Amino acid sequence: MLIRFARREDVPALLEIYNQSIDSPVTFETVLPSEDEFASRLEAFSTTYPYLVSVEDGRITGYAYAHRCFEREAYRFDAEVTIYMDRSVWRTGSAGKLYSKLLELLKKMNIVNAYALVTEPNKQSVFFHQKMGFDKFAVFTDAGYKNGSWIDVIWLVNVLNDKMMPPPEPLSVWDVVTQEAEWEVT
Repeated sequence: MLIRFARREDVPALLEIYNQSIDSPVTFETVLPSEDEFASRLEAFSTTYPYLVSVEDGRITGYAYAHRCFEREAYRFDAEVTIYMDRSVWRTGSAGKLYSKLLELLKKMNIVNAYALVTEPNKQSVFFHQKMGFDKFAVFTDAGYKNGSWIDVIWLVNVLNDKMMPPPEPLSVWDVVTQEAEWEVT
């Protein structure tokens, strides 16, 4: 498996993967974004944070990214993380490899808290996040309404770095790697 940074030309493949969840409670979006809208998100997030894809046998099989979690300056040590995998690679270990690379980069960027938001019920995702070092700490009851149901959102956190006083300032992902970075993962 190859892990690399996402590119604009990856957007159609990323949307195909995302579309597998659009009718489910996994995402609160109800309509698949356009290619331009999705590309704008990719560009906005990847200017500072990692936006990664996994490639297997020449095909994109998943993506994971981070972005700023909250707007106020004191939150600059936090990031929200997200992962979507093609159903064909579920339970193969690919998701863990991709997420591990994302979390490794965030750690190098001096991010302290990585937050994941998981809709409930989604026991597989909660289990996956806990296996990746996340701890459940909050439930937002009935946070969204989709497909005729109220849906809870579970917040999980993975503390990536020690809480030093004062902490080292966060870096851009481009301060810790080059844009051409690719990782072969076995």
